Amino acid sequence: MERSKKVIFTSHCILNQNTVVPPLARAKGPYRDIVEVIFNNGIGIHQLPCPEYRYLGLKRKPMTKEEYDNEEFRKLCKDISKDIVTVMKEYLDNGYYIIGLIGINGSPTCSIIGDRGILMEELLSSCREANIELNLIDVPTDYHDGENEKGFIDRFKEFISNAC
Repeated sequence: MERSKKVIFTSHCILNQNTVVPPLARAKGPYRDIVEVIFNNGIGIHQLPCPEYRYLGLKRKPMTKEEYDNEEFRKLCKDISKDIVTVMKEYLDNGYYIIGLIGINGSPTCSIIGDRGILMEELLSSCREANIELNLIDVPTDYHDGENEKGFIDRFKEFISNAC
């Protein structure tokens, strides 16, 4: 079977809400609506590691970007970013198309739009150094899986359509 050779990079919690700080989870497991759109378009998913989980584990308390922004955590995010860029280059060097990157708006590590999270700061900086340009989208802070009242899924479908 022929591959689509399309892949999208996602923040960890798009596929695994279990790693989200307990009071902030917005879905029971993965964001099914988002994953369904990706699957329906024949796009592969590459899940980013969760630096918050790696740094403090599952029993961490909610923290701000300022609380995470220390030398040790930033180094972890830089190291993760270098690994991700290596993976992106491998895809690109083998004829794949990267649809884009999905972040989590308001996340201290994975927000892309507005106040950028620490992982995304480091990742997008590493991408610039490697001359990798990405289409970017954030899951809005008021989005909950299955509740499309704000039209995010419609915007996400358009994002996918424009990128393909």
